[in-house]
Amino acid sequence: MAVKPQAKQWIIREQIIEDPVSGLTFQFEVMPKGDARLYVYGDLPFGNREFIFDSKGKEAGAGTAITGLCRPSWLHMCEP
Repeated sequence: MAVKPQAKQWIIREQIIEDPVSGLTFQFEVMPKGDARLYVYGDLPFGNREFIFDSKGKEAGAGTAITGLCRPSWLHMCEP
């Protein structure tokens, strides 16, 4: 993984972004230990993807997202 020299840190809130043009859904979520997770869902050739970032914002892992839903847990708590 390459990190841009003198990279600046930025903040992304936990959210779901649905892109109707590509058909992809992006879910940003913070895990209990403080690491961040990006899920990419859609019609991808090798399945849904998951990217994990450590507390400093550096990639800590990636792979096929084989568990979980295309919606964060907090959204399920809001539904009747």
